[in-house]
Amino acid sequence: MLFAKIAMLVCFFAVIIGLSFYTRSKTNTVNDFVVGNRAVGPWMSAFSYGTTYFSAVLLIGFAGKVGWGYGMSALLIALGNSIIGTYLAWRILGQKTREMTSRLNVLTMPSFLENRYDSSSMKIISSLIIFIFFVPYAASVFMGLSYLFEQIFGIPYVLALSIMALLAGLYLVLGGYMAVALVDFVQGLIMIVGVVLMVYFVMGHEVVNGFAHGFAALKAIDPGLITPSSSIGWVGLISLIILTSLGTWGLPQMVQKFYGIKNEQVIPVATWVSTIFSLIITMGAYYVGSTGHLFFSELPVFNGTATPDLIMPTIIGQTLPPLVGVLILILVLSASMSTLSSLVLTASSSVSIDLIKGAVKKDLGEKATMSLMRFLCIAFIGFCLYVALNPPGIILTLMALSWGAVAGSFLAPYIYGLFWPATTRAGAWAGMITGLVIAVGGYLIINTSPSFISSDIMGLLTKWGTPFFGSLAMIIPLGVVPLVSIISRSYPAEHIDRIYNKESSSAA
Repeated sequence: MLFAKIAMLVCFFAVIIGLSFYTRSKTNTVNDFVVGNRAVGPWMSAFSYGTTYFSAVLLIGFAGKVGWGYGMSALLIALGNSIIGTYLAWRILGQKTREMTSRLNVLTMPSFLENRYDSSSMKIISSLIIFIFFVPYAASVFMGLSYLFEQIFGIPYVLALSIMALLAGLYLVLGGYMAVALVDFVQGLIMIVGVVLMVYFVMGHEVVNGFAHGFAALKAIDPGLITPSSSIGWVGLISLIILTSLGTWGLPQMVQKFYGIKNEQVIPVATWVSTIFSLIITMGAYYVGSTGHLFFSELPVFNGTATPDLIMPTIIGQTLPPLVGVLILILVLSASMSTLSSLVLTASSSVSIDLIKGAVKKDLGEKATMSLMRFLCIAFIGFCLYVALNPPGIILTLMALSWGAVAGSFLAPYIYGLFWPATTRAGAWAGMITGLVIAVGGYLIINTSPSFISSDIMGLLTKWGTPFFGSLAMIIPLGVVPLVSIISRSYPAEHIDRIYNKESSSAA
């Protein structure tokens, strides 16, 4: 049986490495490496979006933690991810993002912000935000994978982390964006099959015994596992929906998927494919996570500490046949390798193109830039590995901090920059700073419990957690940006005409 498990993993690794070598010959320029020469079709774009969205952070840490706290109510998050985070993101952002980034010839979020707001300093700060806060996010992906490796294979945590770091570095450095997109399609198919099988075996297990029986059993344990029983519970749940759904609108690695699509005609197909993919993955993951109380009376223990990050790996280990368990491992590995590669690619390209070439060494050539990006990919993975080996908290906390800080910084400036010509530089700066301060400040407050905050309020903030501040970091700047833009100096008409292509539109 062990031989069969290892053989399945080796085959998976071989396919990934083979596809990476195949795409290496197609990755010759910076444009190829970062956005696949803007030539990715609807199915590959849709699957790449979905596999980047959902990683071990969802399938291991997030689904288990949220399912333990909210039970079946966690399925509302799945709906939010599918409708807001996927369908509406494609419908509202897809076409405009593809058109503007292609016309302005920008490859990254910082480059777009620099062009839109005529601010090189905004590009530099944006690059630093991406690089700094993508480290804990990617580290959380590493952690989730390692828990599953240890649960199913008995592979030590540190060894599992090292194997994944090596594979991630090889996979990305060889093929760039096209490798990501092509491999994501294969990985997406694996994820769909794996989630369907996972739900089938968990639902058929004796302690669950079907959806209706499992629903009733959870309600008997605690009615709050069916519907939040207090306003505190609802605030926490809504915060999670906003954080994980609206957050995709401002995350560079998600928005960048729109940069690489072949043309605007592929968007309708990609929209529906992404949405269906999201429904299958999220409904399956959150459903399995919601059954945690049926399997345990207390949280599983890791290294002497109770942790929700082990809920999903333990359920998988108890309910699935060994070979199907390996398929689930490959499922999570597929999602996570896609997310890791997108995070690393986004971070390395932002630092290389926007920070070093854009501000430090402007005469850096094409080949030198490519080499720098590949080197930074390896360096970034090394940073993530270090954080994963010395984690400051559980997976959900790491993910919430990163999503809140990055999406809070970029969401409002990006959306208004796309659609509202009256947005000013001061308004964009105000929105970016507000989102960043709220996300990071909230994390620090929760973890330091300052004396100037009363114990009652501190208790509420602790229950709501980092996701509450992450959601505020996205919502409040949506009001700050237009408010500051109205009272600050607007751009010259020439700049607005260039950004929104008004001159060519008038001529037509």
